[in-house]
This record gives sequence, structure tokens and C-alpha cells, in this order.
Amino acid sequence: MQARQALADIQHLLTNVLQAPAQWQALAPFADTDAELAAQVLDEAAKFVDSAIAPLQRSGDEEGCRFDAGQVHTPAGFRDAYQAFWQAGWPLLSCAPDDGGQGLPAVLECVLFEWLAGANHGWTMAPGLLHGAYECIKHHASDELKAQYLPKIATGEWLATMCLTEAHAGSDLGLVRTRGVPQPDGSARVNGSKIFISGGEHDLTDNIVHLVLARLPDAPAGPKGLSLFLVPKVLPDGSRNAVVCERIEEKMGLHGSPTCVMRFDDATGWLVGEPNKGLNAMFVMMNAARLHVGLQGIGLLEAAWQKASAYAAERRQMRAPGATDTSLIQDHPAIRRTLQTQRAWIDGGRVLAYHTALQLDIAKHSANAGERAAAQRWCALVTPVLKAALTTEGFHGASACLQVFGGHGYVREWGIEQIVRDARVAMIYEGTNEIQAIDLLVRKVLADGGQGLAALLASLPGKAPGAAARARRHTLVEITQTLAIAAQTDPELPYWVADDYLRAVALVLLEWAWGQISAANPRDPASAPTSAFERWDQPAKAFAQWVLPEFDLRTTIVRQRIVQALEIKPKQPLALDGKALIAI
Repeated sequence: MQARQALADIQHLLTNVLQAPAQWQALAPFADTDAELAAQVLDEAAKFVDSAIAPLQRSGDEEGCRFDAGQVHTPAGFRDAYQAFWQAGWPLLSCAPDDGGQGLPAVLECVLFEWLAGANHGWTMAPGLLHGAYECIKHHASDELKAQYLPKIATGEWLATMCLTEAHAGSDLGLVRTRGVPQPDGSARVNGSKIFISGGEHDLTDNIVHLVLARLPDAPAGPKGLSLFLVPKVLPDGSRNAVVCERIEEKMGLHGSPTCVMRFDDATGWLVGEPNKGLNAMFVMMNAARLHVGLQGIGLLEAAWQKASAYAAERRQMRAPGATDTSLIQDHPAIRRTLQTQRAWIDGGRVLAYHTALQLDIAKHSANAGERAAAQRWCALVTPVLKAALTTEGFHGASACLQVFGGHGYVREWGIEQIVRDARVAMIYEGTNEIQAIDLLVRKVLADGGQGLAALLASLPGKAPGAAARARRHTLVEITQTLAIAAQTDPELPYWVADDYLRAVALVLLEWAWGQISAANPRDPASAPTSAFERWDQPAKAFAQWVLPEFDLRTTIVRQRIVQALEIKPKQPLALDGKALIAI
């Protein structure tokens, strides 16, 4: 991916579509961050990504990481690129000035990491958890731990890991067996093994800070008995901690990122946050990570689209309908449909992700309690949608872009196959997409009978939606209410349809995003050339024709499952709190 190729589009979405500078300047910490400063930051970020990170994409994949007696050697150039990254101050972009940070809006950091993932996903895995680790330590660690570790994490001089998974405990963290035994000096001895630890060992930095979920001796069973411990690779006195990398995994993709099996043998660590409330502290990391994983989906899809679009503009095959000679494949309807459909996902997905980043700052810094509450509601409901929908499209859309190359896409020379391989993992880590769907529907939407979702849809900013969009929103609210009552009869029902429900929500939100984009698209030829209008109009039409119809499919699936669950006849109305609901 070439970041500079995407820069103008992103500037347009931030400035003209989302009015982002006005939104962040309304918040006290960003009052002096104008659009010009933000543009300069993104311009420099694009230069760095294109010159220092993108050139290592293929070589890093081909060389991969090397394991040697507990040591992990990253591909050639990775360490130098990482040292340049943190020394240039990029990890500090959105950190608080009190911690040495630049104090810029979160959305600028989001754009940076979208570009990094698209340019070199394997390399980007290394700094990917820095922001989450920074927030976790800042808000939950003791003053002593913060003094020792926060500055190094904020700058990126030291990298961090998130050690959750064990061989027998993947998504079910309640099965974690790793132990932390308190010591008289206030430290703890941590014992256990963790798997799938990205960057558990490497040569990029001199120290690695592991954040480890473990149990205290008297902890209750299940997830409520988990505590969080900070366990560094190198102790404050300079000695090596009893943290051992046993091996690195051979993977489908991400060859430039070491995925480690880690063993803690009476390793020295310190409690982060309160005993038995480790998940509360850890989820600070995970929620930040999930937005960034959604952005990985966008970045990887952009990278695939750039390659496919360039190839389609050069390759000639057969005659397109109406042509008299051999045509560029970009002129064939099948190829145009593929490229414009993926463009619709990229552009609409960016609006949703960037709007979410803006809401994160509003939730944290707005002086208005109502605004903070609305922003928190948006982030809680939309983050799982973004993680699941955008990573799903990142993989399947990249595969569609590979199809543009025909047989050439299946061979290494063109680079598109690496993007497909690398993109697949984003659907799995940081909570599988199925878990995201369950989190959305069961834990968040149905918990209040759908009232929060209804309020979110009713308060979407921008111009009033058309009749068709209003109908889709109404359908979604009614189905949500119906699910709330039907689940009382069949508790399994929400779990059967959670994936379909999440997709329906994603499509409604994307429709809103494209409404915002279209409203900002100049239609007067006197004010903008035809090419500028078509740049946004063509994917808008593709979204309406090839993407949005999926909404009817997903809602039909949900309706049919409700009918089966309740064993009722079609068209029989349901009621909740005495009010008639959707007739199914």
C-alpha cells in the first residue's frame, strides 16, 4: 500500500465529510489543533510509511522470523525501521502531553495505523499494542509502576504484549491457569504458559513489557478471579527475568511477526489494578485494539485495491461490451463491479472508523455530559461491528481483488496473495468475529431491549435519511425488539442469528456513512470536474446496487429463525410491554 495514494481521499473524508477539525477543536485538549496542522502530520506520516515501512513488506514475508535457542530474530531491516519509528515520535501521537505525548486527536493515530497495516501488516504487529498498553498502565497501574514503565511505553522505546491465551483457554478466559503468588516485597511470582503472543520475544527493542492475566492463590474460579500482572523481560536492575520464549509458530501469514509460546518460570511481576479485576484493566487494551483491528481490515483492503486497480489499468484482455478492440480489463463490467464494490467498503468503512475515533475523544474530553454519554454509547455498540465487519471484508475483499489478476494473483510475484494471507488473522484475534457478534447482540443490544441501538440510530448526525433508509432503520429496531421478547422463549436464539444481526447493523451504518459522503460530493460541474464527482459517485452507486441488498437477506434469515424458535405462524404479531411489535 502507498499511503500517499490514499492521502487526498482521507483528507476529504476527515475535513469535508466528517468536519473532523471542528469536532476535535470543540474539545479543550485539541483546541489548537487546526486542519492545517493535522494535514501536516498526515503528510509526514504518509512519507514515513511509504519510505521506511512499505519497502519491507515482501522481504519480511519471505525471510520471516528466525527462532534460535529462545532468541527471536526479526527480518532484515525491521529493527532499524522500528527504531526510526519510535525515535521520530510516532507512538506519542495521541499520548497525553503530561506523559511526553503530542496530545493529538485519536483519529490521526488511527489513520497512521491503518496505513502501517496496509503497508506492512507483519511489521505493524510490533507497535500495534502500544496504545492499549499505555492506556492500561496509565489508568490502572500504581504510581511506582507508572514512573518506571509508562514513559518507555508511551515513547515506544519498549514494546508490550497482551498475554491472555493458554493452550486450553482461548476465548474462555475463565479457564486460565497461570498463577501469580504475592511476595513480601510487593512483587509477585508468575508461573504458567501463554500461547499466540504476538511479539513475545524479538530484537526490536531492549525490553518487552508483558501484561499477563493470572490467578492469585485465593482467587475465585472463572473470569472474576483473574488479575493482571506487569512482567518485564528485563528487570529494573538490568537482570533477565524468568520469561522464556519456547518457540514461534509457523503461520499462514504475518511471517514478519513472531507469534510466541511464552513460559513464565517464577517470573517477577507486579499487580496492575485491583486483585481479581484483571479483566477490567485488560479490556482497556482490548477495546482500543479492536478499533485498530477494524482499521487493519481497511488498510489491507486498500492495499489490495491499489494493486488490483493498477493491474486492471494496464492489463488488456478481450473486448469490453461496445468496444471494437481488445480492452483494458478495468473497462469490463465484472472488474468494474469488483473494484467499485471494494471501494465502497473502504470509503464507507473509513467514515465509520474515523467517526468512532472522534467519539472516543468526545467521550473522554467533552464538557457536556450528554455528549459524553452519547459518544460512549456509540463506541460500545459500534466497535464490535467495525472489528467484525471490516476485517471480514478485509479478507474477502482482498480475495476479490486477487481475482482481478486471474492466475497472476495466485503467484507471489504480484504481492496480492500475501495480503490475502495476512488479512485472514484479523477475523480471529482480539476476539473472533463470532464473539464480536455475540457481544453486540447479547451483551449490549438485548441487555436494554434494544433501546440503546434505537437511540443511536435516531441520533445519527447529518441530513435526514430518505424513505428507504428510514425503513431499514425501522426494520432493524423492530427486529431487535422482537428478538428481545423471542429470546425469553428460546435463549439460544440470539446466538444463532448474532452474525446476521451484526451484518445488518453494519449495512445500516454504512448506508449512513455513504449518505454523509454523498452529501459532501459536489454535484455542480462548475465547482468540481466530472472526475471528482465520479470518484465518489461510482462507489456510492456500487454500495447501493451490490452491497446494501444484503440487508434484506440478513433480516430475512433473522425473521425465519425467530419463526422457528417460537413455532408461530407468519404474520402473527408479538408484543413487548403491551406494545405490538413487528409482524413476522
